[in-house]
Amino acid sequence: MLAIVSAVSSWLACRFRSRAELELEVFALRHQLAVLRRQRPGRTRLCPIDRLVWLWLYRVWPRCLNVIVLVKPATVVQWHQQGCRLYWRWRSRSGRKSLGRETRKLIREMCVANPLWGAPRIHGELLKLGIVISQATVAKYMVHRPRSASPTMFVAVSASFRLLYVLIILVHDRRRIVRFDVTQHPTAGWLSRQVTEAFPWDTAPRFLLRDRDRSYGAQFSKRVKAMGIAEIVTAPRSPWQNAYVERVIGSIRRECLDQIVIFNERHLRRVLSSYVDYYHHSRTHLSLDKDCPHPRPIQPPRNGRVIAIPQVGGLHHRYQRLAS
Repeated sequence: MLAIVSAVSSWLACRFRSRAELELEVFALRHQLAVLRRQRPGRTRLCPIDRLVWLWLYRVWPRCLNVIVLVKPATVVQWHQQGCRLYWRWRSRSGRKSLGRETRKLIREMCVANPLWGAPRIHGELLKLGIVISQATVAKYMVHRPRSASPTMFVAVSASFRLLYVLIILVHDRRRIVRFDVTQHPTAGWLSRQVTEAFPWDTAPRFLLRDRDRSYGAQFSKRVKAMGIAEIVTAPRSPWQNAYVERVIGSIRRECLDQIVIFNERHLRRVLSSYVDYYHHSRTHLSLDKDCPHPRPIQPPRNGRVIAIPQVGGLHHRYQRLAS
């Protein structure tokens, strides 16, 4: 009884199907038969034309999965998804101007010569050379390497394992380092002198934001108050409240101090002086719209070829155009 009902249902389904569906079904069956006839016994291979035919069938008639027996329906669906990805990848590239070989080579050279630089830094240098591309394109052609974490406490260790403390005074408007110094004993008197030398005469700011280090004592607070500066102290264990200085400290450690061995206090001061000069005049910053604290002019390609100028002992480079 069930067999009769099933046969009747199949006959009715075939009876009321459109002529187009019947022709597509016949085409699918005949194509499979042709594939089997040209194959060796016990071995079935599909050529790209076969895959394209079934992909076309699946696109115009998804019910073709019910009559395909040579491959699994899931395989046909997978081919269709791969074809969709390839198609849109081709469409997305067809209207985009390809990046020149010289620019790709320059990106790789910058990446190799400056292993501490990421895509934002290289992108900033390219903008200064008059090469306008996206930061994502720069990241695509970079030489990728794993990153290592570095501590956030700004204490440098010398070759003789002495602790050298570094003070950084930063102005927020253009991220300028107005004062830095090194000492083995950060006392309140030493810190007070640093503030006085950083802001002589009438150049003192309205506010000074600092952390809760014990080196800042009553003498420091009196000196700041006498200069007409309102002292603001961050909350305990909240370095994010002084984010600009923490960012600069992290940059100095990652891009300079973590890469070299410091011999003594004099050596550290000389290295930091070189880095601060590079930081102000060459290093591009995200917060400054890929510019430097002391703005760098943009050099268009007509100014000549690109040359690399080593800075900070070769750890970083400045790229500029030189007329040939």
